Amino acid sequence: MTQTAPKKTILRALAGETLPVPPAWMMRQAGRYLPEYKATRAQAGDFLSLCYNPELAAEVTLQPLRRFDFDAAILFADILLICQALGAKLWFAEGEGPRLSTITDRSGVMALRPAGDVHETLSPIYETIKILTRELPAPTTLIGFAGAPWTVATYMTAGRGTPDQGPAHAFIASDRAGFAMLIDRLTEATIEYLSAQIEAGAEVIKIFDSWAGSLKGQDFDDFALKPTAAIISALKARHPQTPIIAFPREAGDRYIGFAKATGADCVALDNSVSAFWAAENVQKDGCVQGNLAPRHMVEGGPELITETKRIVKAFSGGPHIFNLGHGITPDANPDNVLRMLEAIRG
Repeated sequence: MTQTAPKKTILRALAGETLPVPPAWMMRQAGRYLPEYKATRAQAGDFLSLCYNPELAAEVTLQPLRRFDFDAAILFADILLICQALGAKLWFAEGEGPRLSTITDRSGVMALRPAGDVHETLSPIYETIKILTRELPAPTTLIGFAGAPWTVATYMTAGRGTPDQGPAHAFIASDRAGFAMLIDRLTEATIEYLSAQIEAGAEVIKIFDSWAGSLKGQDFDDFALKPTAAIISALKARHPQTPIIAFPREAGDRYIGFAKATGADCVALDNSVSAFWAAENVQKDGCVQGNLAPRHMVEGGPELITETKRIVKAFSGGPHIFNLGHGITPDANPDNVLRMLEAIRG
Protein backbone atom coordinates (compact mmCIF):
# COMPACT_ATOMS: atom_id res chain seq x y z
CA MET A 1 0.00 0.00 0.00
CA THR A 2 1.49 3.36 -1.04
CA GLN A 3 1.66 6.09 1.58
CA THR A 4 0.68 9.62 0.59
CA ALA A 5 3.17 12.28 1.64
CA PRO A 6 1.98 14.44 4.53
CA LYS A 7 0.62 17.78 3.36
CA LYS A 8 3.12 20.61 3.66
CA THR A 9 2.58 22.85 6.67
CA ILE A 10 2.10 26.07 4.69
CA LEU A 11 -0.49 24.39 2.47
CA ARG A 12 -2.29 23.19 5.58
CA ALA A 13 -2.38 26.73 7.03
CA LEU A 14 -3.55 28.14 3.70
CA ALA A 15 -6.34 25.56 3.66
CA GLY A 16 -7.56 27.02 6.96
CA GLU A 17 -5.98 24.64 9.46
CA THR A 18 -4.86 26.00 12.84
CA LEU A 19 -1.47 24.41 13.54
CA PRO A 20 0.21 24.06 16.95
CA VAL A 21 3.34 25.73 15.53
CA PRO A 22 2.93 28.18 12.64
CA PRO A 23 4.97 27.54 9.50
CA ALA A 24 7.50 30.26 8.79
CA TRP A 25 9.37 31.93 5.96
CA MET A 26 10.63 35.49 5.32
CA MET A 27 10.05 38.00 2.58
CA ARG A 28 13.38 38.61 0.79
CA GLN A 29 14.84 35.61 2.61
CA ALA A 30 17.18 35.12 -0.37
CA GLY A 31 19.14 38.33 -0.54
CA ARG A 32 21.63 40.91 0.52
CA TYR A 33 21.89 40.02 4.21
CA LEU A 34 23.61 36.74 3.21
CA PRO A 35 27.28 36.76 2.13
CA GLU A 36 26.69 33.80 -0.20
CA TYR A 37 24.03 35.83 -2.04
CA LYS A 38 26.50 38.67 -2.58
CA ALA A 39 29.02 36.21 -4.01
CA THR A 40 26.48 34.73 -6.44
CA ARG A 41 25.30 38.17 -7.52
CA ALA A 42 28.91 39.14 -8.25
CA GLN A 43 29.23 35.96 -10.32
CA ALA A 44 26.11 36.92 -12.31
CA GLY A 45 27.51 40.38 -13.05
CA ASP A 46 24.45 42.47 -12.19
CA PHE A 47 21.01 42.13 -10.64
CA LEU A 48 18.99 41.60 -13.83
CA SER A 49 21.48 39.03 -15.12
CA LEU A 50 20.99 37.16 -11.84
CA CYS A 51 17.19 37.24 -12.23
CA TYR A 52 17.37 35.89 -15.78
CA ASN A 53 19.96 33.16 -15.11
CA PRO A 54 17.87 30.12 -14.04
CA GLU A 55 20.79 28.22 -12.45
CA LEU A 56 22.00 31.19 -10.41
CA ALA A 57 18.49 32.38 -9.52
CA ALA A 58 17.70 28.87 -8.27
CA GLU A 59 20.95 28.87 -6.32
CA VAL A 60 20.12 32.08 -4.44
CA THR A 61 16.59 30.79 -3.79
CA LEU A 62 18.10 27.69 -2.17
CA GLN A 63 20.84 29.47 -0.17
CA PRO A 64 18.72 30.49 2.85
CA LEU A 65 17.33 26.95 3.10
CA ARG A 66 20.84 25.61 3.66
CA ARG A 67 21.14 27.89 6.70
CA PHE A 68 17.60 28.01 8.04
CA ASP A 69 14.78 25.51 8.34
CA PHE A 70 12.15 27.62 6.56
CA ASP A 71 8.88 26.00 5.57
CA ALA A 72 8.86 27.75 2.18
CA ALA A 73 11.15 29.05 -0.51
CA ILE A 74 10.15 32.08 -2.55
CA LEU A 75 11.27 32.26 -6.15
CA PHE A 76 14.11 34.72 -6.68
CA ALA A 77 13.00 37.30 -9.25
CA ASP A 78 11.80 40.93 -9.21
CA ILE A 79 8.35 42.49 -9.47
CA LEU A 80 9.52 44.80 -12.29
CA LEU A 81 10.52 42.09 -14.76
CA ILE A 82 6.96 42.18 -16.07
CA CYS A 83 7.49 45.82 -17.14
CA GLN A 84 10.40 44.72 -19.30
CA ALA A 85 8.31 41.87 -20.68
CA LEU A 86 5.67 44.43 -21.72
CA GLY A 87 8.26 46.51 -23.56
CA ALA A 88 9.42 49.07 -20.98
CA LYS A 89 13.14 49.70 -20.56
CA LEU A 90 14.38 48.48 -17.19
CA TRP A 91 17.78 48.79 -15.55
CA PHE A 92 19.15 48.91 -12.02
CA ALA A 93 21.35 51.83 -10.96
CA GLU A 94 24.00 50.55 -8.53
CA GLY A 95 23.12 51.65 -5.00
CA GLU A 96 19.98 53.44 -6.18
CA GLY A 97 17.57 50.71 -7.25
CA PRO A 98 15.38 50.25 -10.34
CA ARG A 99 15.01 52.70 -13.22
CA LEU A 100 12.40 52.44 -15.98
CA SER A 101 11.29 54.29 -19.06
CA THR A 102 8.19 56.22 -17.98
CA ILE A 103 4.53 56.03 -19.02
CA THR A 104 2.66 59.25 -18.25
CA ASP A 105 -0.33 59.10 -20.60
CA ARG A 106 -2.50 56.63 -22.48
CA SER A 107 -0.29 56.74 -25.60
CA GLY A 108 2.42 55.11 -23.49
CA VAL A 109 -0.04 52.45 -22.39
CA MET A 110 -1.09 51.80 -26.01
CA ALA A 111 2.58 51.25 -26.96
CA LEU A 112 2.98 48.34 -24.52
CA ARG A 113 3.08 44.80 -25.83
CA PRO A 114 -0.01 42.57 -25.52
CA ALA A 115 -0.29 40.69 -22.23
CA GLY A 116 0.15 37.31 -23.92
CA ASP A 117 3.61 38.29 -25.22
CA VAL A 118 5.28 38.40 -21.79
CA HIS A 119 6.42 34.76 -21.84
CA GLU A 120 9.16 35.42 -24.38
CA THR A 121 11.01 37.60 -21.84
CA LEU A 122 9.93 35.76 -18.71
CA SER A 123 10.63 32.17 -19.81
CA PRO A 124 13.90 32.03 -17.77
CA ILE A 125 11.82 32.61 -14.64
CA TYR A 126 9.77 29.50 -15.43
CA GLU A 127 13.02 27.56 -15.90
CA THR A 128 14.15 28.68 -12.43
CA ILE A 129 10.92 27.28 -10.98
CA LYS A 130 11.42 23.95 -12.79
CA ILE A 131 14.94 23.66 -11.30
CA LEU A 132 13.58 24.44 -7.84
CA THR A 133 10.85 21.80 -8.07
CA ARG A 134 13.67 19.26 -8.46
CA GLU A 135 16.10 20.73 -5.92
CA LEU A 136 13.96 21.88 -3.00
CA PRO A 137 13.72 19.69 0.13
CA ALA A 138 10.53 17.63 0.07
CA PRO A 139 8.75 19.42 2.97
CA THR A 140 9.44 22.90 1.54
CA THR A 141 6.68 24.79 -0.28
CA LEU A 142 7.65 26.76 -3.40
CA ILE A 143 6.09 30.22 -3.61
CA GLY A 144 5.84 32.11 -6.89
CA PHE A 145 4.95 35.78 -6.99
CA ALA A 146 4.29 38.99 -8.86
CA GLY A 147 3.79 42.62 -8.01
CA ALA A 148 0.19 43.84 -7.92
CA PRO A 149 -0.79 46.10 -10.84
CA TRP A 150 -0.98 49.28 -8.72
CA THR A 151 2.51 48.86 -7.27
CA VAL A 152 4.05 47.99 -10.64
CA ALA A 153 2.22 50.94 -12.23
CA THR A 154 3.71 53.35 -9.67
CA TYR A 155 7.20 52.44 -10.90
CA MET A 156 6.17 52.60 -14.56
CA THR A 157 4.72 56.10 -14.20
CA ALA A 158 7.62 57.49 -12.12
CA GLY A 159 10.48 55.57 -13.72
CA ARG A 160 11.69 54.68 -10.21
CA GLY A 161 10.49 54.17 -6.66
CA THR A 162 9.02 57.29 -5.03
CA PRO A 163 8.13 58.05 -1.40
CA ASP A 164 4.52 59.05 -2.14
CA GLN A 165 3.75 57.42 -5.54
CA GLY A 166 3.01 60.98 -6.68
CA PRO A 167 3.36 60.45 -10.46
CA ALA A 168 0.81 57.61 -10.41
CA HIS A 169 -1.64 59.73 -8.41
CA ALA A 170 -1.09 62.59 -10.87
CA PHE A 171 -1.86 60.26 -13.81
CA ILE A 172 -5.11 59.23 -12.07
CA ALA A 173 -6.05 62.87 -11.52
CA SER A 174 -5.35 63.87 -15.14
CA ASP A 175 -6.78 60.79 -16.93
CA ARG A 176 -8.40 58.19 -14.69
CA ALA A 177 -9.61 56.11 -17.64
CA GLY A 178 -6.11 56.15 -19.17
CA PHE A 179 -4.56 55.01 -15.90
CA ALA A 180 -7.20 52.27 -15.65
CA MET A 181 -6.02 51.06 -19.09
CA LEU A 182 -2.51 50.65 -17.64
CA ILE A 183 -3.89 48.74 -14.64
CA ASP A 184 -5.91 46.50 -16.98
CA ARG A 185 -2.87 45.69 -19.13
CA LEU A 186 -0.83 44.87 -16.03
CA THR A 187 -3.67 42.75 -14.64
CA GLU A 188 -3.88 40.70 -17.85
CA ALA A 189 -0.10 40.29 -18.04
CA THR A 190 0.12 39.30 -14.37
CA ILE A 191 -2.51 36.60 -14.85
CA GLU A 192 -0.46 35.15 -17.74
CA TYR A 193 2.79 35.38 -15.77
CA LEU A 194 1.47 33.78 -12.58
CA SER A 195 -0.41 31.09 -14.46
CA ALA A 196 2.84 30.11 -16.18
CA GLN A 197 4.62 30.05 -12.81
CA ILE A 198 2.01 27.60 -11.50
CA GLU A 199 2.34 25.45 -14.61
CA ALA A 200 6.12 25.39 -14.04
CA GLY A 201 5.65 24.13 -10.47
CA ALA A 202 4.89 27.01 -8.07
CA GLU A 203 2.66 25.63 -5.29
CA VAL A 204 1.53 28.96 -3.81
CA ILE A 205 1.29 32.44 -5.34
CA LYS A 206 1.86 35.73 -3.55
CA ILE A 207 0.74 39.11 -4.90
CA PHE A 208 2.81 42.00 -3.52
CA ASP A 209 1.00 45.35 -3.41
CA SER A 210 3.81 47.17 -1.64
CA TRP A 211 2.31 50.66 -2.15
CA ALA A 212 -1.37 49.82 -1.54
CA GLY A 213 -1.30 52.04 1.54
CA SER A 214 -1.11 55.22 -0.55
CA LEU A 215 -4.55 54.49 -2.06
CA LYS A 216 -7.66 55.70 -0.24
CA GLY A 217 -11.41 55.28 -0.72
CA GLN A 218 -12.54 54.62 -4.29
CA ASP A 219 -8.93 54.63 -5.51
CA PHE A 220 -8.19 51.68 -3.21
CA ASP A 221 -11.24 49.84 -4.53
CA ASP A 222 -10.45 50.54 -8.19
CA PHE A 223 -6.68 50.13 -8.25
CA ALA A 224 -5.80 47.76 -5.37
CA LEU A 225 -8.81 45.62 -4.55
CA LYS A 226 -10.39 45.08 -7.98
CA PRO A 227 -7.19 44.17 -9.90
CA THR A 228 -6.16 41.72 -7.17
CA ALA A 229 -9.64 40.18 -7.24
CA ALA A 230 -9.47 39.88 -11.05
CA ILE A 231 -6.07 38.16 -10.92
CA ILE A 232 -7.19 35.73 -8.21
CA SER A 233 -10.46 34.94 -9.99
CA ALA A 234 -8.65 34.14 -13.25
CA LEU A 235 -5.99 32.04 -11.52
CA LYS A 236 -8.59 30.11 -9.52
CA ALA A 237 -10.48 29.35 -12.76
CA ARG A 238 -7.31 27.90 -14.31
CA HIS A 239 -5.65 26.44 -11.19
CA PRO A 240 -8.32 25.92 -8.52
CA GLN A 241 -5.99 24.02 -6.18
CA THR A 242 -3.34 26.77 -5.94
CA PRO A 243 -3.63 28.97 -2.83
CA ILE A 244 -2.96 32.70 -3.14
CA ILE A 245 -1.58 35.14 -0.57
CA ALA A 246 -2.40 38.84 -1.05
CA PHE A 247 -0.27 41.57 0.55
CA PRO A 248 -1.87 45.03 0.37
CA ARG A 249 0.88 46.60 2.50
CA GLU A 250 -0.14 49.38 4.90
CA ALA A 251 -3.81 48.95 3.99
CA GLY A 252 -4.76 49.61 7.62
CA ASP A 253 -8.51 49.19 8.14
CA ARG A 254 -8.81 48.01 4.53
CA TYR A 255 -7.20 44.73 5.58
CA ILE A 256 -10.62 43.96 7.07
CA GLY A 257 -12.63 41.96 4.54
CA PHE A 258 -9.82 42.00 1.96
CA ALA A 259 -9.67 38.20 1.74
CA LYS A 260 -13.43 37.90 1.14
CA ALA A 261 -13.45 40.79 -1.36
CA THR A 262 -10.59 39.39 -3.46
CA GLY A 263 -10.87 35.63 -2.99
CA ALA A 264 -7.39 35.43 -1.42
CA ASP A 265 -6.67 32.37 0.72
CA CYS A 266 -4.48 34.43 3.03
CA VAL A 267 -3.81 38.10 3.76
CA ALA A 268 -0.24 39.08 4.58
CA LEU A 269 0.05 41.87 7.14
CA ASP A 270 2.67 44.58 7.51
CA ASN A 271 3.95 45.54 10.96
CA SER A 272 2.01 48.82 11.19
CA VAL A 273 -1.00 46.88 12.49
CA SER A 274 -1.15 45.07 15.82
CA ALA A 275 -1.21 41.28 15.69
CA PHE A 276 -3.99 41.19 18.30
CA TRP A 277 -6.07 43.68 16.26
CA ALA A 278 -5.50 41.60 13.11
CA ALA A 279 -6.40 38.37 14.89
CA GLU A 280 -9.74 39.88 15.84
CA ASN A 281 -10.52 41.68 12.58
CA VAL A 282 -8.72 39.89 9.74
CA GLN A 283 -7.96 36.31 10.82
CA LYS A 284 -11.68 35.64 11.33
CA ASP A 285 -11.89 35.34 7.50
CA GLY A 286 -9.05 32.81 7.21
CA CYS A 287 -5.29 32.50 7.18
CA VAL A 288 -3.09 35.51 7.94
CA GLN A 289 0.64 35.92 7.42
CA GLY A 290 3.00 38.13 9.38
CA ASN A 291 3.98 40.37 10.95
CA LEU A 292 7.27 40.86 12.86
CA ALA A 293 8.96 44.22 12.25
CA PRO A 294 12.10 43.70 10.11
CA ARG A 295 14.13 45.89 12.49
CA HIS A 296 14.22 42.96 14.94
CA MET A 297 16.37 41.08 12.43
CA VAL A 298 18.93 43.89 12.80
CA GLU A 299 18.61 44.68 16.51
CA GLY A 300 18.13 41.18 17.93
CA GLY A 301 18.19 41.01 21.72
CA PRO A 302 15.40 40.03 24.12
CA GLU A 303 12.82 42.13 22.24
CA LEU A 304 13.18 39.89 19.17
CA ILE A 305 12.21 36.84 21.23
CA THR A 306 9.43 38.62 23.14
CA GLU A 307 7.86 40.11 20.02
CA THR A 308 8.09 36.85 18.04
CA LYS A 309 6.34 34.92 20.82
CA ARG A 310 3.73 37.66 21.21
CA ILE A 311 2.81 37.41 17.50
CA VAL A 312 2.65 33.61 17.64
CA LYS A 313 0.34 33.85 20.67
CA ALA A 314 -1.84 36.55 19.09
CA PHE A 315 -2.54 34.41 16.02
CA SER A 316 -2.66 31.03 17.80
CA GLY A 317 -6.46 30.81 17.57
CA GLY A 318 -6.54 30.45 13.79
CA PRO A 319 -4.51 29.67 10.66
CA HIS A 320 -1.24 31.63 10.63
CA ILE A 321 2.00 31.70 8.65
CA PHE A 322 4.79 33.50 10.48
CA ASN A 323 6.66 36.12 8.48
CA LEU A 324 8.03 39.62 8.74
CA GLY A 325 5.87 42.68 8.11
CA HIS A 326 8.10 43.59 5.17
CA GLY A 327 11.26 42.22 3.54
CA ILE A 328 14.37 41.50 5.60
CA THR A 329 16.87 44.34 5.20
CA PRO A 330 20.49 44.11 3.99
CA ASP A 331 21.85 45.08 7.44
CA ALA A 332 20.09 42.14 9.17
CA ASN A 333 22.15 39.66 11.18
CA PRO A 334 21.59 36.06 9.99
CA ASP A 335 21.98 34.88 13.60
CA ASN A 336 18.78 36.76 14.45
CA VAL A 337 16.90 34.70 11.85
CA LEU A 338 17.88 31.55 13.76
CA ARG A 339 16.78 33.15 17.04
CA MET A 340 13.42 34.04 15.49
CA LEU A 341 12.84 30.49 14.26
CA GLU A 342 13.80 29.05 17.66
CA ALA A 343 11.36 31.43 19.36
CA ILE A 344 8.55 30.40 16.98
CA ARG A 345 9.16 26.69 17.49
CA GLY A 346 10.54 26.83 21.06
